[in-house]
Amino acid sequence: MRNIVVMDAPSNLGLRPPAPGTVPGCYKLAGALREQRIVQRLNALEGGVVVPPRYDRGDWQEGDGVFNAAALASYTRKLADRVEHHVRAGDLPVVLGGDCSVQLGASLALRRVGRYGLVAVDASPDFRHPGNSGRVGAAAGEEVALATGRGQQDLTDLEGLRPYLRDEDVRFLGVRDYFEDERAELAALKIPVVTVGDLREWGVDDLARATAQSYEAPGLDGYWVHLDADVLDPAVMPAVDSPDPDGLQPAELVALLRPLLASPHCAGLTVTIYDPDLDPDATAGALLADTVVAAFAQS
Repeated sequence: MRNIVVMDAPSNLGLRPPAPGTVPGCYKLAGALREQRIVQRLNALEGGVVVPPRYDRGDWQEGDGVFNAAALASYTRKLADRVEHHVRAGDLPVVLGGDCSVQLGASLALRRVGRYGLVAVDASPDFRHPGNSGRVGAAAGEEVALATGRGQQDLTDLEGLRPYLRDEDVRFLGVRDYFEDERAELAALKIPVVTVGDLREWGVDDLARATAQSYEAPGLDGYWVHLDADVLDPAVMPAVDSPDPDGLQPAELVALLRPLLASPHCAGLTVTIYDPDLDPDATAGALLADTVVAAFAQS
C-alpha cells in the first residue's frame, strides 16, 4: 500500500475575477476540505502547503495572453518540486487546489519523472488555446492545452520539457454532452472524450476500468487523475464558477473514480474548483469530501 499524502495548492491564479475588484474563492478549497477532516479520513500523511503568489492581474487586458503568467510559471515549478518528490518516493499525492491551473504543476512533475498520462474528470475539456479561441487568458480553462504544448512558451515549455503531456496520453471523462465543438476538435486529435451520456450508456465502472487499463501500454509509466468539482450536477454541487447542468450524481462519480484511484498505475489526484464562498452552509464541501473519501475506499 502506498502512502496517501495530502498537500494544499491554494492557487486561484488561473481564474477570472467573479466580480470587479474581487478574487476567486477557490483558494479556500483546501481549508474547507480539511475542515471536513479529509486528511484523517483518508488516513493520509501531511504534505503541507505550497503557497502561491499573490493574485494580481495588474494592467492585463484581453489579447495580452494568459494573465498571471509569470506567477503561474513560478508556482507550477514550485508545486512540481513537491509533487515530484512524493511520486519518486512511491507516495500517492492528493493535491487540494485551487483552480484547474494547479494541474500544470502535476503535469510538469510527471514529465520530469517519465511519460505519464492525464485522466481529466471534468464537465468541460479545458482545451482553450490560441488556435481555437479569441479569448485566451484564464489558465484554468486552458491547462490541458498548455500541458500538451499549445499556447505561450513561458507556460508550455518550462525547463525545456514541452509538451508535459502527449495528446494520445490524455483522456476526458464526464464531459457534458452538449460541448460539441470542443469534442469535435479533440476527436480530430484522437483524444478520447467520454461524456455523461456515454458513461450512463456504457457503464461507469466498465469505462473507468478500461481507461485505467489503457495506461498499461508499453512506454507509459502511469497517469494522473484530475477532478474538477463541476463534473457534478449543480443540483448537488452549485459552488463552482461554471455550474453547467446535466452533470454526474455523487454515486456515479464515486464509481468512476474508484477504479482509477485503485490502479497501481495512478500517480496522484488533484481536486479543484470548489469555491467555499459560494457554499455558505458548507454542504457542497461536505459532499465533495465524502466523495473523495468514498472513492479511495475499498469496494
